[in-house]
Amino acid sequence: MTTIEIQNLKCRGCANTIKKGILSIDGVSEIGVVIETSIVTVDTANESIMVTVNDKLAAMGYPEVGDANTLLHKATSFVSCASGRIGEK
Repeated sequence: MTTIEIQNLKCRGCANTIKKGILSIDGVSEIGVVIETSIVTVDTANESIMVTVNDKLAAMGYPEVGDANTLLHKATSFVSCASGRIGEK
């Protein structure tokens, strides 16, 4: 299990988008998102997949803490958040 602290995580909509996006990566078997601490945990048998996971998180607007958090990342996270809320009940 690998733990990543990310930026721009605000709500369940964000968490839903992150889960759906990361689970779409071949080799990821499980993902957890803790909104309060901005922590994402990823379970994979192949640690080299984590590069793809980090790239996907950044592309969705949730770069890892320590990486650049550009205006584009922030804007993309708002869109990702809204998309994640669509399916909520």
